[in-house]
Amino acid sequence: MTSTSEDDFLQAYDAERFQRPSLAVDVVLLTVVEHSLRALVIQRHEHPYQGCWTLPGGFVGIDEGLADASRRVLREKASLSDVFLEQLHTFGDPARDPRTRIVTVAHVALVDAARAPAEGAGRWARIEVPWAGHTGGPVELFIDDEPVELGFDHAAIVGWAVRRLRERLDASPIGFQLLPARFTLRQLQEVHETVRGDLVNKDSFRRRMLASGQLEATGERERAVGHRPAELYRFHRRAAV
Repeated sequence: MTSTSEDDFLQAYDAERFQRPSLAVDVVLLTVVEHSLRALVIQRHEHPYQGCWTLPGGFVGIDEGLADASRRVLREKASLSDVFLEQLHTFGDPARDPRTRIVTVAHVALVDAARAPAEGAGRWARIEVPWAGHTGGPVELFIDDEPVELGFDHAAIVGWAVRRLRERLDASPIGFQLLPARFTLRQLQEVHETVRGDLVNKDSFRRRMLASGQLEATGERERAVGHRPAELYRFHRRAAV
């Protein structure tokens, strides 16, 4: 057993003894628009992958937590705060970034369409999922029906986010984060169908949702619609996701 104190050990410790990779975060910001799942992408104006589209991301500050870095990225690149955010997966392939060894900790963020930032420097790319269920794998993105080439390994990262969302959709109330505070059962069903990539039985879906204990009737109905106004509900444990 060494007699050196921990303070002495830390003072003498050589931080340059081992090579250190850079650490980054990338955020998959998702919303549902016109029955399609969409991700915010930003076009790069510098190398590497100049001209390609990428997820909002950035390097982590030396005194910054991972979640704090992801929230900062959302503020700086999407002008967005106070949205659902959780850590997704760590991507550390040594060749994932041609500049140097960069490990990224991906996060997924969800926002309802009404709060989704307007397109400016970023665009909302429509996600096409070439696999069924929870299979997983890269996905394809489109802007104005034109395929989008994503830089780095970001197509795989978006695929991870879609698979995570599908896995958790029925087991947790995560889908409510893609809806406004008040919504109809039809809107809730559309979110589930959009994320799942297939249709659900309307009657059984509504029975299951109403019996889940997660919904609370507001006593209000839709306004200014061209059909019979539907009842509005809210998720009464919204912060429990």
